[in-house]
Amino acid sequence: MSESPPVIRTQDLVKEFGPVRALDHLSLSIAPGEVHGYLGPNGAGKSVTMRILLGLLRPDSGSVEVFGRDPWRDAVSLHERLAYVPGDVELWPNLTGGEVIDLFLRLRGPYDKVRRDELVERFGLDPRKKTRTYSKGNRQKVALIAALAADVDLLLLDEPTAGLDPLMEAVFQEVVKELKDQGRSVLLSSHILAQVEALSDRISIIRAGHIVESGTLSELRHMTRTTIEVETDRSAESVAGLSFVHDVHTEAERTVFEVDGDHVGEVMSLLADLGIRSIVAHPPTLEQLLMRHYGDDLSQRGVSSGTGAATSGTRADADASVRATTRTKKVS
Repeated sequence: MSESPPVIRTQDLVKEFGPVRALDHLSLSIAPGEVHGYLGPNGAGKSVTMRILLGLLRPDSGSVEVFGRDPWRDAVSLHERLAYVPGDVELWPNLTGGEVIDLFLRLRGPYDKVRRDELVERFGLDPRKKTRTYSKGNRQKVALIAALAADVDLLLLDEPTAGLDPLMEAVFQEVVKELKDQGRSVLLSSHILAQVEALSDRISIIRAGHIVESGTLSELRHMTRTTIEVETDRSAESVAGLSFVHDVHTEAERTVFEVDGDHVGEVMSLLADLGIRSIVAHPPTLEQLLMRHYGDDLSQRGVSSGTGAATSGTRADADASVRATTRTKKVS
């Protein structure tokens, strides 16, 4: 049996805003029923990708398909099958939250009011209040409920839980898992690495508009280093001479080092010969995987790679160009 065609497929996408290349030959594929994590700091090209998939921006070159169709030419029909949540939601101030949710859902035709009410309750939103009284988190809930209540096949979520508290973040994860079980596809851009790690079947890391790494979390971990803490009967300092072992530190009987992912088994065999008394292995976290590609950016700014990622001002300036450009095309 042949595999189902991807829900999203981009090939060598290029998008420029003046001197800034926001997307640089970006290739991405998302299968039906897949939750795909999309990681990178501000200015890396995540939101530009989303807007191209929505048909709000036209790529300068390359190809893009959503459900096998061109989102620039077929945006209206494609929007019947997808829903989008941005990270910064603006609402009509004189409408209530419930009125806004109903407006968005009615644009799609008949909708499930039971499902709508269930999500309102689960997210703890008071739908009777005017949206001008809402906090950022409550405005975000309105957009989330409208998208998650829609009967669509694809969700494009760009920092969807910005402003939500940890309890609502947990509710969001529960709902996305339920939608995944129903076979829906999700492209999830988020700065909350624990969220991406918990929800995603596959992850893509974008840097300077280009996908630098893509795969399942286990595949990505296999390509980087694992930290090992071990106590042995005989000294383990001998592992320091191995080319695939790095940053060896010994304190009393405890030795800590990093080992390349594809040599973990070999190191375990060597340690067993030394008489293991205790051992703890820490697979690389998603943050470490991300810092593998962005740590040098931080070093150039005199920032420790443990504090998070940053982007250059020139790429961040592209965000303003994107917002201005998207106003030139409206999609119903």
